[in-house]
Amino acid sequence: MLKIAIIIGSTRPGRRGEAIAHWVHEIAQKRSDAEYEIVDIADFHLPLFDEPKPPIMGQYTKPHTLAWSAAINSFDGYVFVTPEYNHAISGALKNAIDYLFNEWKDKAAGIVSYGGGTGGARAAENLRLILGELNVADVRAQVTLSVFTDFENYSILKPAPHQEAAANTLFDQVVAWSGALKALR
Repeated sequence: MLKIAIIIGSTRPGRRGEAIAHWVHEIAQKRSDAEYEIVDIADFHLPLFDEPKPPIMGQYTKPHTLAWSAAINSFDGYVFVTPEYNHAISGALKNAIDYLFNEWKDKAAGIVSYGGGTGGARAAENLRLILGELNVADVRAQVTLSVFTDFENYSILKPAPHQEAAANTLFDQVVAWSGALKALR
């Protein structure tokens, strides 16, 4: 069975990403097409990239990198839950992605973004550029959550009804592409 990681892309105290990832996971748990697991980059305590060799070489020397590599390598695909900070993904997510190369390669990814008026759409576009460089097939479907309409009082997650359907479309595509790309790995 395929394994899909739901990656929390923020480490900020008080972040909304954790609640969103759990909502995404609850939707995923209703499905039987893959195993879904939440992966929180905060749990890996990654400092700013500190490996002496480029990630493409896969010659890691730090325990935190080895743990991160093993975790990410164990999945067939990903759903990134990303905030929008200044029209881009968080620095913590960019750093976590930059630690690795081959672990991401030839896998599929979907994006659940959140932010102000655009629901994090600009962060999603930024993430698509990064994923393309890593040979990750990002799927077309995405979920964009607005702090104005999908949160009560800007803090309590209350997604609009159409968001669950959007998440399931995203899962359909991530699972299909993850399965198709398995032959390349």
